[in-house]
Order: sequence, then C-alpha cells, then structure tokens
Amino acid sequence: MNRFVALLASEDPTITHHWLLPETAEIVYGGLASVIVIGALVKFAGPSIKKSFNARTEKIQKELDDAAGAKVTAESDAKNIRAALGDIAGERARMLADADTQATAVLTEGRVRITAEVAELEAKAEADLNSARGRSSDELRAEISLLASIATPAVVQATLNDQTKNELIESFISSVGAGR
Repeated sequence: MNRFVALLASEDPTITHHWLLPETAEIVYGGLASVIVIGALVKFAGPSIKKSFNARTEKIQKELDDAAGAKVTAESDAKNIRAALGDIAGERARMLADADTQATAVLTEGRVRITAEVAELEAKAEADLNSARGRSSDELRAEISLLASIATPAVVQATLNDQTKNELIESFISSVGAGR
C-alpha cells in the first residue's frame, strides 16, 4: 500500500509526504520569501509606520493638553462667574435701594406738585366763582331795573286814581311854595 501511495504521490501533486506539513522545498522557499517580504516591510514601511504612530501619539497628547488647558480655563471662568454672581447680588441690592430712593423722591415731588396745582386750581375756581357772582349780581340788578322801569308806569297808573293825583299835586305845590 505504501507503494501505491508513493505511486499516487508521484503522479498527484496534491498528495504530500505528511498530512500536516507541506513539502520541504515549499517550506524553504516560502520561509525565504516571507523573510524577504517582512524585511522589506520593516526597512521601508517601518519608518513611516513608526512616524504615523508618533504623529498619532503627538496628536493625542496635544488633544489631552488642550483639554487640560480648556478645563483650567473653564474652572477659572466658573470661579469668575461665581464671584460675579456674588457681585450681581450686591449690585442688584444697590440698584433696588437706588430705585426705592428715586421712587420716594418722585412720589414726594409729585405730591408737592399736585398739592400746588390743586391750590392753584382752587384759587382760580374761587376767583371764577367771585367773578361769576359779580357778573350775575350785576346782571340781576340790571334785569330788576329793567323790569322795575317797565312795571312802574303800569303800577302807578293802576294805583293812582284822580283823587290821589290831586292830593299829590297839592302836596308838591305846598312843599315847593314852602321851600321858597
């Protein structure tokens, strides 16, 4: 049977002397080719790979340094903001106190101005009332005089009869004659 396998092996290139290992020549030539390829990669590609790894390391280190700087800046900004918040509370209290003072001053000034305006309006109203009273009493006197002048002849005519007229004339004559 060994002869049969050997005969088949010499005719069939897929059959080897061992089921796990390839032929010796393949091991030698494959090993030499692998050493040459790996050597060429180490010699030519190695520096560029090493350079890219160093560049990547530098980039990551720069990002870490930038992050650390940003963290320090953020902590400083946060500290400044917290300090400013305390100042804001004080500033707010000061501004509210100023606003209260100004509001009190405006109220006081407004009350004084309104009091003065009310007094001025009352004085003007009083003067207007007095002027209206004077005008109305003058108008009333004129109206009474007009009505009296219209009514007097009618009243005199109605109340005087002939006998009263004669007595008045006699009385006037005697007073004029006595006055001489």
